[in-house]
Amino acid sequence: MPFSDYKTALVTGASSGIGAAVVERLRRENIEVHAVARSADALNELANRTGCIAHAIDVTDRAALATLSEKVQFDILVNNAGVDRPKKFLQADADDIDLLVDVNLRAVLHICRLIVPGMVERDRGHVINISSIAGNYNFGGNSTYHAVKAGVAMLSNQLRLDAFGKRVRVTEICPGRVATDIFNHVHGNDPSVRERFIDGFELPKAEDIADAIAFAIAAPVAVNIGHMEITPTLQVMGGLQTAKPQTAAQSDVTKEPKP
Repeated sequence: MPFSDYKTALVTGASSGIGAAVVERLRRENIEVHAVARSADALNELANRTGCIAHAIDVTDRAALATLSEKVQFDILVNNAGVDRPKKFLQADADDIDLLVDVNLRAVLHICRLIVPGMVERDRGHVINISSIAGNYNFGGNSTYHAVKAGVAMLSNQLRLDAFGKRVRVTEICPGRVATDIFNHVHGNDPSVRERFIDGFELPKAEDIADAIAFAIAAPVAVNIGHMEITPTLQVMGGLQTAKPQTAAQSDVTKEPKP
């Protein structure tokens, strides 16, 4: 559907990064945007700049989100809120697991539960689930994040089945590395973090992800753009490693490249 067929949007994780960029992009299309995040100060600044409606709500607060969904009929839902605690599962922390499941998966499930049935009833709506390449590819040291993002990927596929026959579209956006402040949130607010993940790399910006989302929304009603991977040109996924068995006396694992 073109933007003119939609009136209202809910964007979670809207206070910074991709979420804030999406709010700004949708406001340029005269969409009434309800921006949800925990940081009231950042949301108020965003509201003053864009005219969005700020809601200082944690996405795990089901009661507050239920109240909001009862008041507003949303045509566009952007599930963007997310957290990360990079760690191999052999060293997984119970609280970290609960946090990632609660924010990255359980909250997405409940928000869809609250909003998507209304879209189906009205025969109009677009769900944007911002997942990650981590939901489709494996790379070391982030096992719980991979697991919950894979859940979001499968949910996106299932929503299309459950809403089949109605003009409710579902798009899964899978970013790779993007130049946002997420790395400081995850690894600490230290200059070395930016040097490690951003400086010197050619990376998509949050605005690029927002433009991709706008492209999917603006497509004709007969078109559902179901899955988009957005990565730097100079980033690839995949690879294969082979290790010899490690004995107690060995300190290093011998690895052979793929033939």
